[in-house]
Amino acid sequence: MNSHLSEILLNDPDALHIADHTASGKAMRDMDSDSQPREKALKHGCSILSTSELWAIILRTGTPGFPITSLARQLMAANQDSLHRLERRSRAELLKFKGIGVTKAIQIEAVLELTRRYGSEIPDQLPKISGAKDVAALMKDRIGNLPHEEIWVLLLNRANRVVAMRRTSTGGSVASVFDLKMILKHAILEDASSLILTHNHPSGNTRPSPADDSITQKCKKGCEALDIRFLDHVIVTAAGYYSYSDSGRV
Repeated sequence: MNSHLSEILLNDPDALHIADHTASGKAMRDMDSDSQPREKALKHGCSILSTSELWAIILRTGTPGFPITSLARQLMAANQDSLHRLERRSRAELLKFKGIGVTKAIQIEAVLELTRRYGSEIPDQLPKISGAKDVAALMKDRIGNLPHEEIWVLLLNRANRVVAMRRTSTGGSVASVFDLKMILKHAILEDASSLILTHNHPSGNTRPSPADDSITQKCKKGCEALDIRFLDHVIVTAAGYYSYSDSGRV
């Protein structure tokens, strides 16, 4: 063991516990230390780890006869190594996996929620919106793979840069509640010059529904009353998008 790793293990009780567990557990003794996610992270950093190895670190412990590395590999293999697919799993579905109880299911949900929140933060350099393609690129990872509908509003300044993004409602797998007052309230509070409405279709079908048409017209009229430009309503899925503006319907 190199001196740097030894120093880490001595100064970090958690890491020392991991090392003790590695030394005492038969399964751990029989495996090369480089194959153990925590050991690899200590030596080389987390960036070289596979997704299943990262999950093994987060979930920490397996069950008798079923180590955490096997559990994590099973979890990702069942979702074709896709975090997007895993994100769509309900808690009831997660609990069907061998070795996953309520605590681990909630840990998985919490990590996925953190990734969504990270993705929804506005970067220091405000993104500029020049068309529906930019909206889709901004929103795809946030809502494109969700199993339920969410309505968001993008608030823009005079230079068409996003100054704020707000989720205004969350619904079921088929529809969500449209709250025009909430949308316009956000626009006023952010002193927005224009706004773009966007929501997802969990079905993957980008075609707008009659309800989507109605929402678009109501939002457009509400913006006109406040002298705010209504630029577009973009429907986003994992595979594509639909733009009312590009279709000449705004």
